[in-house]
This record gives sequence, C-alpha cells and structure tokens, in this order.
Amino acid sequence: MGSEGRRVSPEILAALANIEEEHSVRILLAVESGSRAWGFASVDSDYDVRFIYTHALDWYLRVSEQRDVVEVAGPNLLDASGWELRKTLRLFAKCNLGLNEWLNSPVVYREAVGFRSQLQALIPSFFNPIAAVHHYLSMARVTYDSCDAAGIIRTKKLFYALRALLACRWIERNSSQPPTEFARLVDEVATESERFWIAGLWAQKSRGHEGDETALNQERRSAITRELAFMSDYGSRAPRPTKATDAILDAVLSEWVLREPVTASAAPTS
Repeated sequence: MGSEGRRVSPEILAALANIEEEHSVRILLAVESGSRAWGFASVDSDYDVRFIYTHALDWYLRVSEQRDVVEVAGPNLLDASGWELRKTLRLFAKCNLGLNEWLNSPVVYREAVGFRSQLQALIPSFFNPIAAVHHYLSMARVTYDSCDAAGIIRTKKLFYALRALLACRWIERNSSQPPTEFARLVDEVATESERFWIAGLWAQKSRGHEGDETALNQERRSAITRELAFMSDYGSRAPRPTKATDAILDAVLSEWVLREPVTASAAPTS
C-alpha cells in the first residue's frame, strides 16, 4: 500500500480487534477490497476492509438462524464488513466472485495461518466460467452505461468497466479466476495500445479524486462497445463447470470452527 495505507493500518488493526471483542467472533481473514486492492485508488478512496469470521461452537448448535454478517463504519474513510464462515462457504460453493477477490487480495490485515491458502487452493474446484463472465460483464455494463453522449464518464467508473472487461478477457482465455490486481490483468491480457492508454489514465487517476471525469473519444467508445458485445457472446458459450462436492467445504467449516488458529497481522506502522 502507499503512504495512506501505512498511516491507517494501526486504526484498521484496532478496528478489527474491537470487532472481535464486541461481537464475540474470531477473524480468520481480513483484507482490503475494491479500488485499493485492485490498485487504482484515488487519494480520497475509502478503505473497504472485508473479513471472514467464526463464532464459538455453541453459536452453531442453535436451532434458530443467527445473524451472519457484521458491518462497521469507522472514521478516516474506513468501511468494514464481514461474513460468518458458514455463510462464506455457501457463497464460495456458488463461485462468488467478490469473495474470490477477497481471497486473492494483495492487501492482508489479519490472517489465521493456513486459512487463506486453503480456500485459494479450492477456487479452481468451484470456479464457474459462465457465472464469472456474467458477473464481470454486468459490472462493466453498469459502470460504462454512466458514460454520456459526449463521452464523458467518471474516471472511477471507467476503471471499473475496464477492469471488468479485462477480467472477462482473462476468463475467455484461461477459464480461471482473474487476478484481483488490475496491473496483472493489464500486463497479461491487454493489448500494447490499451496498455499505453491505460497508463496515462492511471497516472491521472492516482493524482485525482473520486469525482474526477474523463472524456472518451469515439474510437475508445467503439472499442469498448465491441468488447462488451464480444464478451456477451462468449458468455452464452462459456464452458460449463465441473463442481467439486460440498463435502470438502463441510470439512473446512468443521476444521476452523473447532480449531484455535494462529493469527498473523499486518505490522502496524505510523
């Protein structure tokens, strides 16, 4: 992370410790998500902290359903929310792309040793190219649709659309979970001319603010429109997945509810 990330780290670690105490939970993984994890945050971007947690064993032995989400809004642009492990694994079995991105986030605040690598290794067994393409294609359409008739679009929205389209291109070529980091997508699936254009946009965005806008010429708009159409067609013929048995995830749930993990935290700096 940049200097802003280093400054806020102690506050994030303190917020996670408070969440554990106030909600009687044990955090297995806490990471950065959104633009700061993707690598194209603005100077005033939020810190979108996402975490996975467990309760004590007796929570799992109740007949009635319990709340399985924790949400906390803090100071200094901090937005934190987390999912209980059983909820997490149910979504993982359905190839939840947001969750997969958490697991591959380059910014890790807290980690129960072995937990993240265990689920990362299972992503290919539950990855669904059809669901993944439709997820990213929908994200690209929603964000790019904010472009007006003159080609004016918020720079933040443009980056969201570009990242989603490059993620679709990754899936079309590799049938696997795309990298969380935008830089890897650009390096590995963008064309040379796309990389040159994006580099200029990136330099502009890193110095700018959330509300800044960019003007797209007709050539760029046409290229994005063609890519949207191509990926829509690919989504209709993407390979069907071969899903692993949920029994694997039952074992993961049992292991981490019953085990007291050794937790590693990001070193706080000022």
